[in-house]
Amino acid sequence: MSSNLQILSDFIVQTKFGLYCKYGNFYLDPKVPVAEAVISHAHGDHAIAGHQNVYATLPTVHFMQYRFKPIAAANFNVKTYKSAFVLNGVQITFFAAGHILGSALVMMEFNGVKYLYTGDYKLQEDATCEPIELVSADVLITETTFANPDTEHPNVADEIQKFNHVSTNIILGAYALGKSQRLIQLLNQHCPNKRILVHHGIMPLNKIYEQLGINLGNYEVYDRKVMKNNPENLIYIVPPMVFNSNIKFLNVVKVFATGWKNLQNNNQLQLYISDHVDWKAILKTIAVVTPKEVWTTHGSGVQLQNHFGVKLAVKLLN
Repeated sequence: MSSNLQILSDFIVQTKFGLYCKYGNFYLDPKVPVAEAVISHAHGDHAIAGHQNVYATLPTVHFMQYRFKPIAAANFNVKTYKSAFVLNGVQITFFAAGHILGSALVMMEFNGVKYLYTGDYKLQEDATCEPIELVSADVLITETTFANPDTEHPNVADEIQKFNHVSTNIILGAYALGKSQRLIQLLNQHCPNKRILVHHGIMPLNKIYEQLGINLGNYEVYDRKVMKNNPENLIYIVPPMVFNSNIKFLNVVKVFATGWKNLQNNNQLQLYISDHVDWKAILKTIAVVTPKEVWTTHGSGVQLQNHFGVKLAVKLLN
């Protein structure tokens, strides 16, 4: 940890284009095309097309190139975990964030002060991505998606094993990137009697995972005849657009995998599996990183401000 060094309150600021570092003249997960973009991971609310220069891990680059094709970026600069590089005078190092495959915590060091941007992250185990590696920093810039003392994510194994008590076929809604692959692996591990069908739109992402060495287990592309002729023990994984469409599925249980309670309201079975940190995990992260200040983004940090009071400076970037 740095000592007797000045933390720059404007090192990272929120702009209409996203989080901006004027000292290094780059953006973190910008919302519009920019010249210099440091991308934490490939989800659509963090990675868009059209940047001039992108700095990201290899999996993130593969996902962006698949999704955005020729307009993904003019130049990709692939960076590995724990290998520092310098961008306009700011030293940057990626560490695994544990959110999805290739997700990165972004350590930025300037004038001896360390600023750690989390992007999205989780502490839970996940066999489909690199485990998180938390490191010390002077400033922790953390997502606060579920930063509420009332929010505690349940045990993932207990949640997925709910399916073992359902014999009817299941339509399982999940985000195509990250969540779907995690669910396939979990189902193979904890629900071996289930046959897993996957929507065709998810299949190319599965193939990228497998090309990068991730073993998801058994699954097959969806076939309507298979679903029709097998009324039990099938789980059909579909992206949100299909899950929320007007397609009629007869004699099935509909489930959506998410940490958000409001997205569970109309489902026949609740499946609370999140790829974000909950309240206790954020507190644990702060304890490990031991920052002098915490800056919050992607959610409300008000609860953290109230929790720490004067004991730790908590600033909202939103």
